[in-house]
Amino acid sequence: MATDSRAKAYMGTVGEFIHFVGERKSYWLAPVIFALLLVAALGFFLEGSVLAPAIYSIF
Repeated sequence: MATDSRAKAYMGTVGEFIHFVGERKSYWLAPVIFALLLVAALGFFLEGSVLAPAIYSIF
């Protein structure tokens, strides 16, 4: 599978999820998703860092 088709499939999934949240009025999911993305980004960027063991011990 080519990278561009994989990106289009991912954006289709994200678009469907946003449509689902808007249709079902599930706006309470937004802070949960934001927190999960924040933790994932923190783990990704601090992976090789000296702070990584301290972050991993929190979770």
